[in-house]
Amino acid sequence: MAERLDAVIIGAGPCGLAAGIALKRAGLRAVIIDRSCVVSGVASYPTYITFFSTPDRLSIGGVPFIVATEKPTRRDALAYYRAVTTMFDLDVRQYENVERIRRCDDAFAIESRTRHGVRRETRARAVVIATGYFGHPNRLDVPGEDLPHVTHLFTEGHWAFRQDVVVVGGGNSAVEAALDLYRSGARATIVHFLPQLDHNIKPWVLPDITNRIKDGSIGARFSSRVRAITPEHVELDTPDGVDRVRADHVYLMVGYQPNAELLVQLEVPIDARTGIPAHDPATMETAVPGVFIAGVIASGNDANKTFIENGRFHGDLIAGRLAEMP
Repeated sequence: MAERLDAVIIGAGPCGLAAGIALKRAGLRAVIIDRSCVVSGVASYPTYITFFSTPDRLSIGGVPFIVATEKPTRRDALAYYRAVTTMFDLDVRQYENVERIRRCDDAFAIESRTRHGVRRETRARAVVIATGYFGHPNRLDVPGEDLPHVTHLFTEGHWAFRQDVVVVGGGNSAVEAALDLYRSGARATIVHFLPQLDHNIKPWVLPDITNRIKDGSIGARFSSRVRAITPEHVELDTPDGVDRVRADHVYLMVGYQPNAELLVQLEVPIDARTGIPAHDPATMETAVPGVFIAGVIASGNDANKTFIENGRFHGDLIAGRLAEMP
């Protein structure tokens, strides 16, 4: 199947959707392709999570994000982004994986495959990479990391009721996972390589986790690193030597890395130290003409520099540049 468009946006997260809206408003024809569902990154958040940001900072396309509470929940966000996608009638191909992009005369040929095995080729004069970073977790590279009871994703604590659990990490994801596990009846222990939790813990969460660790409801091993994971324990290097913590479940909440595979295919230069693709921040066009980036991938290895709050405006910059291109 072949068709010719102004742009193909790869990634249907909030920033990819925002780019789709901006291009459509500029009168440009675009399709959004995602290997999973719409805003799959948000869908992968813990079931009962509450966002740090207020609704107005998560909104896209100028559509108000209205909730009854000060902070929206995961469920609020999923409903909002579905509604916006429908409102703008965005052409989104879900569960379709982009396998290859190649230059073809004056356009790009995007080769993809649906989950039913159907191959497609879509041609466009520009490509927008908005692949986010979920699905590419940082690895500890220790023995046992791929055991079936070890995961980089946390949904909810119920699965570990009356179980021993180790949560590796000291940021918001690890802390909220540990608290949910504790309230679900699990025996949770946090393991972190620093001597204390990260400095950016949500202010309404920090007193809770601090008190739970202080009273022993949640265990903590600070200044400790995982050396191995076995079917029954997590082995740690601690200031006092090797320690073994019982674990029926292990959650590795140590962050993610951007998916730059398609940028590498397109020979976009990427800084070896920062992981940031070479691009013009005023247009989001990379060093390869016609190839743009949107969202967290613009931050390289430091995912904390770009959020929905600022990545949602990348689409307007891209639309402005595309409107000027022949």
